[in-house]
Amino acid sequence: MPRTPFTFAVLGCAALSAQTAGASLPAGCKPLAPQQVVESFLSADCAACWQQPDPASTVTGPRTLRLDWIVPGDLGDDAPLAAAALPEAKARLKTPLVPADSSVQQQRLPSPLPGVQLAVQSGLAWNGYIGLAFDLRQGRKPLPADAQGWVALVERVPAGQDGSAVQRQLVRALAGPLPLTFAPGQRQLQHLRAVLVPPNSRGERLAAVGWIASANGRMLMAAQSAPAGCATPE
Repeated sequence: MPRTPFTFAVLGCAALSAQTAGASLPAGCKPLAPQQVVESFLSADCAACWQQPDPASTVTGPRTLRLDWIVPGDLGDDAPLAAAALPEAKARLKTPLVPADSSVQQQRLPSPLPGVQLAVQSGLAWNGYIGLAFDLRQGRKPLPADAQGWVALVERVPAGQDGSAVQRQLVRALAGPLPLTFAPGQRQLQHLRAVLVPPNSRGERLAAVGWIASANGRMLMAAQSAPAGCATPE
């Protein structure tokens, strides 16, 4: 296939994924499998909403996965947070899981199916693109027939930076739904996607988050890449 920036981003992510799979992360760097997910939805029109603490900030813990979505607002490209707004955020907000009068959704993940393993990884930015890898290992029981995979590029914003009062994990790009059909005898499935590097993002804060969800949007399991400052040994 032609060697485009998109191709190199995917290939770079594939190499990184293979390297990570064959090596152990330093102590304290292996991400814990999330047991609950809290999602915060902010309107791109509301700069003050970004600057203030929200109910999601009270849900903490080493096995809590936070996702922050910026929903396109009525002001379009003139909205204060328009640069980080995603059309997919509006679709996620409309899932039956999010109450109509709420900007926060919290859900506890079920116990994972025996043997099922999910891992995600982000590559290095190259010529405007960054690769995302979604790796799924088959378990002893099949996933639900309507299960779909998703992988997101997130920006981890520390509390007190960029005007945010709380620590956030801002969704900057989303790939999916990813089919999770295993061929006969196949035990491992991998999806590689390349997305544009988000505008005004900082490369050292970018990471990957992936999840498996049912057709109505309820998450069945999730995973995230290693925390900032962790590196895979050579």
